[in-house]
Amino acid sequence: MARGYLVLEDRTAYEGELFGKQVDTVGEVVFGTGMSGYQESLTDPSYEGQILIMTYPLIGNYGVTEEYFQSRSIHTRGLVVREYCKEPSPMYNGRTIDEFLRFYGIPGISGIDTRELVIKIRTGGTVKGAIVSADADLEKVAKDLRSMPYPSESNLVEKVSCKEIIRDYTGKDITVGMIDCGAKSWIAKSLGDRFNLVTFPYDTPADVIMDSGVQGVLISNGPGDPSHPAILNSTVKTIQDLSTQLPLFGICFGSQLIGIAMGGSTYKLKFGHRGCNQPVKYNGRVYITSQNHGFAVDENSLEGTDLIVNQVNVNDGSVEGVEHKNLPIFTSQYHPEASPGPWDTSFLFDKFAHMIKEGKL
Repeated sequence: MARGYLVLEDRTAYEGELFGKQVDTVGEVVFGTGMSGYQESLTDPSYEGQILIMTYPLIGNYGVTEEYFQSRSIHTRGLVVREYCKEPSPMYNGRTIDEFLRFYGIPGISGIDTRELVIKIRTGGTVKGAIVSADADLEKVAKDLRSMPYPSESNLVEKVSCKEIIRDYTGKDITVGMIDCGAKSWIAKSLGDRFNLVTFPYDTPADVIMDSGVQGVLISNGPGDPSHPAILNSTVKTIQDLSTQLPLFGICFGSQLIGIAMGGSTYKLKFGHRGCNQPVKYNGRVYITSQNHGFAVDENSLEGTDLIVNQVNVNDGSVEGVEHKNLPIFTSQYHPEASPGPWDTSFLFDKFAHMIKEGKL
């Protein structure tokens, strides 16, 4: 296999073995802490614009199968691992991780000391980085990275949202809408198990959603900065208009958007929460949750908004969920549909159904 480098904007360079597609790539370097679930992570639209480090030392020891895809393709710009498995267990069949990356044109690099790399990011915060070939001018790569804007400065949601309204009527009693900011497919599955589902592009106006006849709306996960001007002028405005008309449930990016729409603000976390083992305290109990986000709602900004913080991250105290004092609106910063991860909080979809039926939390 060819040699190459992971280069960071501070001039740090890690030499390793390239796999997947042999192309150069740049992005924001982040890490995920799951022991498994790599195919779900790679196909999660919330990773758009990012190079993903897997902290578990061996990746690819089971085959990649489409059953667990969270979208139609890979969304990470690159993959960094300590070691990748060239001969996965035949238990699940499927492609090797190398074949998977090659098929979607995504580069990977192995042989990296991922423990050292993750400690560096936890200490200094996320950084811009590049996966390049061995003959690259590393100093020039680092210089270019420093002048490159962070991916989140562009409207990443536009790249991953659906382009037209999608209707899935399956004879259920309740029909809900989902504003697609880059929704994982298992969110749609969790909704589809309970409701008829109408999926809307992220910039759909509130009147179009109201005219569709849906009885509640979920705002999905997605990539990038929730305070991006294009999002403030579209999705956030729609949420504001819908907030007094329909029950609302926000997941991940959707939680942040509801926070902003109700008068709060968000901030960028030092290194984010990405993995399927994040502890969240909710109603006096700790749940283990699946997460993938780099921004969070600022609790101090919620004073006077009528939003109450009802869930917090046990590790750092950041906001993991809010609910409205008077309106049928609640959120979870984590992913109750999991994929990958535990299903401890899947009851939130049933809470959404109850809220629609009763018109209150």
